[in-house]
Amino acid sequence: MTSDSDSSESIWIFGYGSLIWRPDFQFEERRHGFIRDYARRFWQGSTDHRGTPDFPGRVVTLIDQPGAICWGAAFRVSVEQTQEVLGYLDRRESGGFRRKRVEVWMPETGGQGDRISAQLYLAPGQNPNYLGPDSLTSIAKQICLAQGPSGSNIEYALELAGALREMGAEDDHVFSLEALIRKGA
Repeated sequence: MTSDSDSSESIWIFGYGSLIWRPDFQFEERRHGFIRDYARRFWQGSTDHRGTPDFPGRVVTLIDQPGAICWGAAFRVSVEQTQEVLGYLDRRESGGFRRKRVEVWMPETGGQGDRISAQLYLAPGQNPNYLGPDSLTSIAKQICLAQGPSGSNIEYALELAGALREMGAEDDHVFSLEALIRKGA
């Protein structure tokens, strides 16, 4: 198990949303992995990237769900780049997200795989941009209409679905929304 508590070692960042397909930071290694007991949901509002304060987009956050598996990408960041990368991500994920340490399983190494400690960004339900659950149809309609400084909310949803499919991950929530978005919600 790799520890990221020692400042002389690299750290790992786990991405489960746009970081999978657009990390936009320097890293030394990228590996697919998953976390346990969390499910990805389009329940977080985006007023600064994929929407505006007047019409928020929807991006993913994690909810507690015992037994669930959430696939994503883990990025190893060098000691020299740690502060710069964390500073960048703190700004990028400023709309209600906070850092949390999690264990990530990386089964691609064979057997049980490696287990590492990583930082991820999670938007808890009590943050001001949290939109919460809604019907898949309502979420898809909102995604189809939202646009922000980082681009369309549609792009975010479709890129995420494509990246998950490419890594062989299953995610009924994301794939169901993708199907509705492709139909024009």
